[in-house]
Amino acid sequence: MGRPAGLPPQARLRRAADFAALRHASGKLDTRYFLIRYGAGAAAEVRCGLAVSRKVSKLAVQRNRIKRIARESFRHARTQLPLLDILLIARAQAVNAPNDSLRGDLDRAWPRLKALKPAPAPGTIAD
Repeated sequence: MGRPAGLPPQARLRRAADFAALRHASGKLDTRYFLIRYGAGAAAEVRCGLAVSRKVSKLAVQRNRIKRIARESFRHARTQLPLLDILLIARAQAVNAPNDSLRGDLDRAWPRLKALKPAPAPGTIAD
């Protein structure tokens, strides 16, 4: 039996500095259940981080459900996305949304990100 197709560590945002940089990034995409911030990625592949705060829900089980659905959606879409760092910030409405609505919301957002060309890194000359 083969290895499960999980999300590899290099596809995740892990450092606090990476999250902080994306919180103030100029790239922003609004969906019904998520605010998506994106910026030029420093890694060799697209990376995603999740922010589901206790303001969304005080119950960890609800926050974890949102994160699980978002990670799975990103895992399926990441090979078609440009080299960006992406931060998914859950909105309060996400806690009451059914799983298929959350997944559909993200599935409609990924093509919008796919159409973007990553911004050049600061200090470089764009063609």
